[in-house]
Amino acid sequence: MAMNTPLTKLLGCDYPIIQTAMGWVADARLVAATSNAGGLGFLAGAVMSPEEVEESVLAIKAATDKPFGVNFHMYVNGASDIVDICCKHGVKAVSYSRSPRAALVEKLKAAGIVCIPTVGAAKHAVKAVSLGADAVVVQGGEGGGHTGSVASTILLPQVLDSVDVPVVACGGFKDGRGLAAALAMGASGIAMGTRFLMTQESPVPTNTKECYVGASPDQIVVSKKLDGLPQRMIFNACLKDLEATSQLGMWWLAVKNGLAFANMTQTSLLDMLKSAWKISRTGDISMAQTMMAANAPMMIQEAMVRGHPTQGILPSGQVAGVIKDLPDVATLIHAIVTEAQQSAQHLQQIMQEQ
Repeated sequence: MAMNTPLTKLLGCDYPIIQTAMGWVADARLVAATSNAGGLGFLAGAVMSPEEVEESVLAIKAATDKPFGVNFHMYVNGASDIVDICCKHGVKAVSYSRSPRAALVEKLKAAGIVCIPTVGAAKHAVKAVSLGADAVVVQGGEGGGHTGSVASTILLPQVLDSVDVPVVACGGFKDGRGLAAALAMGASGIAMGTRFLMTQESPVPTNTKECYVGASPDQIVVSKKLDGLPQRMIFNACLKDLEATSQLGMWWLAVKNGLAFANMTQTSLLDMLKSAWKISRTGDISMAQTMMAANAPMMIQEAMVRGHPTQGILPSGQVAGVIKDLPDVATLIHAIVTEAQQSAQHLQQIMQEQ
């Protein structure tokens, strides 16, 4: 049974469930599996070169005729090329975070591509809509990776009261009860990252997935060590060592990771510096924080791609602490939808009782 919300109408998917674009995790296989199961998957284009994005888009289109999206950073040198790729291949939606470029948003919207940025505060949601966002994903403090300090149950109503576009709840969601709760609060759907990371189609090595399955909620902490911004991750040996590293040591690590990231994404060091300067001028984060940003993707790669979970960082939503299984994506989405319908029926029964 399909579910009809403003989000499903906007995206053309069966269920109001978004799989977020986790770096090194949201590959073509996971995206296609999500979309085939009735949700909408986003490709993690932010850690890819434009050529890799196009290759992945073609792989997704070969595996599904359902709508899907692409995530990327608008402030990087290859952003215009990725926008052209999305327009060329009829991608349904794009997601992005800070520093959207007005010209690129206009080009995407002219091509009929839905723009769904992720925000962590009501004021950022308002700004995103003023810049052309068709919907917003709002991530509460329970979410993994870069995150805020306000819980989803507090942040979601704030954003709903601030904008007139579909709002997608993110941070702390894993099942149908969560979906029903988000819809009851006024959201048009939910977005999940960690729950999709912990599936069969996720490319994350088995030994790294086992760290997520074995984590308890109190092991999933927030640290500012990587780039000065709060990031939620599983506390492991790597993070323990980082917490003991001097500021000079972190800067040296950022230089090495920055050069590696530039080489991987086919971006020159000069272009990276220019992008960092542009971001810092927005006032959202400092130049120093921007320069440190390369630490995260390269250290995530160590765990998520190379299979060394103790030598890399493990971004994670707090919800991983209560997830103990690794289903396939189709089974997961079917279970979420079934439980959401049961929860909605239960709520309706309560409301009708005299």
